[in-house]
Amino acid sequence: MHPFTLDADRLFPAEPRSRDIARALYARVAKLPIVSPHGHTDPGWFASDEAWTDATSLLLAPDHYLYRMLYSQGIALESLGVPAHGRPSEADPREAWRIFAANQHLYRGTPSRIWLDHVFAEVFGFDTILSADTADDYFDRIGELLATPAFRPRALFERFNIELLATTEGAHERLDQHQAIRESGWGGQVVTAYRPDAVIDPEHEDFRSALAAFAELTGEDVGDWQAYLRAHRKRRADFIAMGATSTDHGFPTARTADLPAAEAEALFHRVMKGDWTAQDAELFRAQMLTEMAAMSVEDGLVMQIHPGSCRNHNRWLHQAYGRDKGADIPTRTDYVEALRPLLDRFGNERRLSIILFTLDESSYARELAPLAGHYPCLKLGPAWWFHDSPEGMMRFREMTTETAGFYNTVGFNDDTRAFLSIPARHDVARRVDCAFLARLVAEGRLRDWEAEEVAVDLAYNLVRKAYKLPEA
Repeated sequence: MHPFTLDADRLFPAEPRSRDIARALYARVAKLPIVSPHGHTDPGWFASDEAWTDATSLLLAPDHYLYRMLYSQGIALESLGVPAHGRPSEADPREAWRIFAANQHLYRGTPSRIWLDHVFAEVFGFDTILSADTADDYFDRIGELLATPAFRPRALFERFNIELLATTEGAHERLDQHQAIRESGWGGQVVTAYRPDAVIDPEHEDFRSALAAFAELTGEDVGDWQAYLRAHRKRRADFIAMGATSTDHGFPTARTADLPAAEAEALFHRVMKGDWTAQDAELFRAQMLTEMAAMSVEDGLVMQIHPGSCRNHNRWLHQAYGRDKGADIPTRTDYVEALRPLLDRFGNERRLSIILFTLDESSYARELAPLAGHYPCLKLGPAWWFHDSPEGMMRFREMTTETAGFYNTVGFNDDTRAFLSIPARHDVARRVDCAFLARLVAEGRLRDWEAEEVAVDLAYNLVRKAYKLPEA
């Protein structure tokens, strides 16, 4: 067995003076509340506050960062407790955990390893590393702790000092769990975000069934263009009533369009009749991004655009297990020309706020930072998904700060399905930002008091402002 502790200076610069500055900055932000404005945790956890049963179902099965690595080494998902199409896995949780534990070496050097170490040490109090030899000890101790009141979802939410947590629901989904949270009397702020992809993207495998649910929830004939737009407005209002301050759009590209009314309606009818091409599907998604922007001008919801992922690249895995199983691959993404139609119409509209994300790091300095450094409606989301890592976060700051500054970015969001990783991810972001600021101070490019102000803004203030969050 190998003992382990967390290095207090992890992710800080190795150079002594810069490290000292980073330590001082981190001390200022380490204990600030966590604001998590975009993620994919299950609101049912907080609605029911039921205990999790075991380490596998809590830590491994929901986290595609973890089982993606194992799958790449030839380990079958069915042995890891990963559900298929929402159905519970038949795998033995202890055996799945043993497989995970025996393969910890695969995570060396990855952000997953940093997050796991934080969870194991800070949340569960382990002082020996997870391995094949300690797998059962980990599984048993985690199971025992999860059965106690202190490890229920709401108790951990409060222990983690989470001030606000946003989940993400589809336009066609009911918000019963959010309603239950509100009616429970619990004081934790868990809100939703409007994700209409399944009723906008004709290429989504659930498009038809999602449209039927969308129509039922809104009472609108969504086969009619104007009624379809009204249905979106109604659902957005429902989401706002459940605390939503943002929408989220995860299309393959950032393309937008602003078609004449007659052309937009004709395109809509082709899509509804099923008489569409791949080019029609792309154009409809593009038009709907602009329609969503128009609605955001009306109701104030902040738009998040998450383009550039070739989703479900592994066709067999998609068919066998469903979406979001670790088979999404980054692609090259254009923003300058793709966003032009939307920006021609709304780029100078101060009532509109759009947060742009990317998986294409080559676009940071060339496109995204100059766009956000000019248009009043644009802000840059943090390093995302494959780049949600110490190196990715540092590259983001290095490539965007000179053009967009700090104040055209929005702080950090964790975008996770793994609840226990939230404090770990925010801690990494705060440490990396403090390391970056420490270098600027050491090089005489930033005063120490300015760096302290920026550190607090990046950790807390900017995210609240960008997502238009209510007073804490």
